[in-house]
Amino acid sequence: MSNKKLTVPEFKALKAENRKFTMVTGYDYTMAQLLNESETEMILVGDSLANIIMGESSTLPATMDIMIHHIRSVVKGAPTTFVVGDMPFGSYQTSKEQAIDSAVRMMKEGGCDCVKLEGGQNMAARIKAIVDTGIPVMGHIGMTPQSTAALGGHGVQGKDTSVADKLLADAKALDEAGVFSMVLECIPKGVAKRITEEVSASTISCGAGAYCDGQNMNMYDLEGIFSDFVPKFVKHFAEVRGEMVGGLNDYHTEVQAGSFPDDEHSYNAKVDGYEV
Repeated sequence: MSNKKLTVPEFKALKAENRKFTMVTGYDYTMAQLLNESETEMILVGDSLANIIMGESSTLPATMDIMIHHIRSVVKGAPTTFVVGDMPFGSYQTSKEQAIDSAVRMMKEGGCDCVKLEGGQNMAARIKAIVDTGIPVMGHIGMTPQSTAALGGHGVQGKDTSVADKLLADAKALDEAGVFSMVLECIPKGVAKRITEEVSASTISCGAGAYCDGQNMNMYDLEGIFSDFVPKFVKHFAEVRGEMVGGLNDYHTEVQAGSFPDDEHSYNAKVDGYEV
């Protein structure tokens, strides 16, 4: 593992060199430490923490205060990994001024290396305004969780030519607005391939196939921890949930049997009148 955090220009260089990279979504200090010890180049502190950590049915309950709290924890745990802060619903939709203020706050208080926000042509002007302040921005198009009510729920976007054309136009608008990268979520791989070929920004697949410049998966998904639902694009690279439950049950069994804690795991000071 390299202990050198990649920069925005270096991520752009990876695309030019046709070198793939990984982004993993994580939310806390301890998970961030594991990611920092791995070969992972980028960590996304996503508003999906509303689902994974808070148990909510959507990402909408995540607030700026909640996001900054988790971003700070991840930054502390992963000092040599590039950290992306996800701007939550309601923090940038109102105006350019609101978008800039929210992005500045997330960078200053959270300590992340860039911000991410959802939307295509409709958000391009706000993204450009943030970029113009000197803040790197990651875009996000396709299945955008903050807009599931308008999209009619979670599902693949771009399955017909008209929607695919709009996604391509959205991607080009984000590219022109100055994003250095963009997440393509739940998009057919052929559509994602063409987008990747026609934009200068790095594309990051989240269920958009193998032709993107990078791949994103959630730590809780790829390690086999989260079980509420498993999207088609998720692969379990480990099955940690079963091992964790097994460990808990072993602990319970030893406590009931009286074999834990033993002398090795107890403090054994000799105190008069308190012998055992």
